[in-house]
Amino acid sequence: MDNSLEVQNKSVVLGQIGKVHGLKGWLNLNSFTSPPENIFDYSELMAEIEGSLEILEVDQFKQKANGLIVHFVGYDSPEVARKLTGLKLALLSTCLPTLENGDYYWHELEGMEVLNQDGISFGEIAHLLETGANDVLVVRPRKDSIDDRERLIPYLKESVIKKIDVTNNEIIVNWEINFLE
Repeated sequence: MDNSLEVQNKSVVLGQIGKVHGLKGWLNLNSFTSPPENIFDYSELMAEIEGSLEILEVDQFKQKANGLIVHFVGYDSPEVARKLTGLKLALLSTCLPTLENGDYYWHELEGMEVLNQDGISFGEIAHLLETGANDVLVVRPRKDSIDDRERLIPYLKESVIKKIDVTNNEIIVNWEINFLE
């Protein structure tokens, strides 16, 4: 996955445009927000089109049985809309609503070092998974990790996640080295 849009512009990818839907420039949309229709809280989204960032203005959207479809201002035919297929839709992170103290967006946790309560490094958060029961940290090893294992650690506040230290870019977890071996 190319993260250039995210890194260069401190933006957060909220979705990806799918194939053309119908004859009037509508497109399928894969939303990464929860719930999926929250992506439409933002009427203007950024996309990298032919090497430059452009603002796409949502003028209509619909929820269908198998997902979401969207229409952008100025993309009124399948031929014109087709150039948007596969593009990621992003928003500057500063445009996201402020969360309550102790709550975090996933992108804020990605890259943080994960240490257990004994100070042993497991690596860094590569990404998070939504499992239904609870979110899961996918921790990839790095040079200073205890070993080269990827770990899946449940994001359970208080019982597993003991401390999130944004200043030091680390998360302290109640997790043993050989847990689940």
